[in-house]
Amino acid sequence: MRQIVVGTRGSALALAQTRQIVARLKEEWPEIEFRIQTITTRGDKVQGALKGDKGFFTKEIEEALLANRIDIAVHSLKDLPTENPEGLDIASIPRRVDARDALVGRPGMKSLKDLPQGAVVGTSSTRRKALLKAFRPDLELRDLRGNVDTRLAALGRGEYDAIVLAAAGLIRMDLRNRIDEFLDVSIMLPAPGQGALALQTRADDDLVIETAYSINDADTDDRITAERAFLHAIGMGCMAPVGALATIEKGILKLEGAIAAPDGSTVIRASIEGDPEECEALGEELAEDMLQQGAKDLVK
Repeated sequence: MRQIVVGTRGSALALAQTRQIVARLKEEWPEIEFRIQTITTRGDKVQGALKGDKGFFTKEIEEALLANRIDIAVHSLKDLPTENPEGLDIASIPRRVDARDALVGRPGMKSLKDLPQGAVVGTSSTRRKALLKAFRPDLELRDLRGNVDTRLAALGRGEYDAIVLAAAGLIRMDLRNRIDEFLDVSIMLPAPGQGALALQTRADDDLVIETAYSINDADTDDRITAERAFLHAIGMGCMAPVGALATIEKGILKLEGAIAAPDGSTVIRASIEGDPEECEALGEELAEDMLQQGAKDLVK
């Protein structure tokens, strides 16, 4: 029996989403044996500020892929730099889960609008902090790091009144019931690629590429391509205060983008529509429009 080794981080969320991917691959390729291998990344080891964000949660997994220790890497797409290392490609982007951010609060604190003055909200995302400050400058924002279970435990100990994190992570861990509010994208535009996964392979491994591509979702692929083209053209990394979300309705792709000052004092938003086949060009065009509107100063 042919074997394919699937590499992933070792967190509960990473393992949960990788097991879901492997289950789908097994449905398409019952004659293949899939084995999961966990890999520790620099981002798993460092608890302090995340600086030099390129490949923080992906580099060691990509190195294992290039060294033939694994055959497919499963990444959270929002963590993946917009440029692939030489010799690697994204072979497949499966159907996206809900891209929005979610609020989880203590009893009586179940809505962002209804949080009391000065409520303590946990997040370490510069994007979430900036957009939260823009909407509710009265909130006290405190860093919150660690895996999903670690963050929920900190909330349970009363260290925060509420926390904000990706809805997709809670959904994939069967914790949808913990979500008190899906944050409206008019307030909190998600990170580019949030809610989606990437199956990365060696660029010359045709058999593995074919295997991974069997669960590719065309609409998700177009949406993610637009969002990542926008992020790349803006010239900022995946941990910057940048949001982007593409949707497709009635054959039209709509891409919304947001760039914020870290303190939330300025938020520039814009959108563009067009043919999904032009997804990459639409992302680049939106970025150029926003840079001309003043986003260039925020990038600097």
